[in-house]
Amino acid sequence: MYRISELAEIVGLSRSTLLYYEKIGLITSKRQANGYRQFTELDVQKLRLLLQLQSGGLTLKECQDCMEAKIDREQLTQRLNALDAEIMQKEKSRALLAALLGMDSMRAWHQTLESQAPEAHLNWLMKQGFSEKQALRLKWLSKDMNAHEEYMAEFERIFEGLERLGPGSDADTQRALTMMPSLSGELLEVGCGKGVATAVIQKHSQFAITALDNDEYCLCCLKENFVSHRESGNVKTVCASMTDMPFSQHQFDVIWSEGSAYIMGVQQAIEQWKYFLKPHGLMVLSDLVWLTDAPDAKVRTYWQHHYPDMSSVAQRIQMMEQSGFKLVENYQLSPEAWKNYLQPLKTKIDQLDENTFSSNALSDIRAEIEFHNKYLGQYGYQIFILERK
Repeated sequence: MYRISELAEIVGLSRSTLLYYEKIGLITSKRQANGYRQFTELDVQKLRLLLQLQSGGLTLKECQDCMEAKIDREQLTQRLNALDAEIMQKEKSRALLAALLGMDSMRAWHQTLESQAPEAHLNWLMKQGFSEKQALRLKWLSKDMNAHEEYMAEFERIFEGLERLGPGSDADTQRALTMMPSLSGELLEVGCGKGVATAVIQKHSQFAITALDNDEYCLCCLKENFVSHRESGNVKTVCASMTDMPFSQHQFDVIWSEGSAYIMGVQQAIEQWKYFLKPHGLMVLSDLVWLTDAPDAKVRTYWQHHYPDMSSVAQRIQMMEQSGFKLVENYQLSPEAWKNYLQPLKTKIDQLDENTFSSNALSDIRAEIEFHNKYLGQYGYQIFILERK
């Protein structure tokens, strides 16, 4: 026989807890003549059984049911499923904390946040100490702030010496110029890169061109190329962010952006850039779009991760019109444009030693090339020529 204080010490429970358990009938005491409670060895074993059941995640009521009657399998199955869900959530929480501490990859987390809250994602990255340029590259390329520097160094090594960072052709750029009512005035090219499209615009028009990019190295390549051809007279460069451009309202007759508006979001880009465009000025931009209403499930999943804002041509046109523009013309980027990007890139990576790469940069680009070779046609780039209303 055990007094309540002895029982409490044996099972590791408080006196008040034991009194409550006695009240609900889990244990039963016998009163001595002096009024003290006494408990038996059976009460000790009942409490130990209760503690074991509680360690399985059962509530006190569920434990009592199990002790007093046949196990309710449905009830236990529900509790097991609930525990599995809790464990899964805790594993996700642990993975995130480990990633934030640099102990694991943050790719999946960045991809999820980018699809659900892209602006908040960018702002958060910049608060972590990344410049806007670094944050934008992290969002779209490395997708892992723990390995970003190494990834970007290897990414730039892969593209070193290549003319194009994405699909495009001189003919496609020139085709847009032929659809313009005038080829003179002030033209702003946003995201000019190394100036491949800039050279075509300069050669086939009389526009005074302002070429803007946030990569000083690319702008240096552009200037060197124009100087070497003695053709830099009507081209000036500006190193600045496309999200915060240092220009005046209604400054430009044309705003041109091939393959870069997606970086800040196409809708946000055209609504924000409209401020710098003269009334009835033109905006020329390209965007990746769906070319089929029923893409393969694998293709849809791929682009949900890499470009969650991708839409059809009709949806893009509707959005552009709602943003204050009238569609002048649109056309699909030619197969030659993709060839100009993919073939030199494949030739370059075939020459690289995979063992000298420690990040995912090379494997990501290999996978991208294989994906385009297999599925290109279900999606593609579309050129839109818009007039501000």
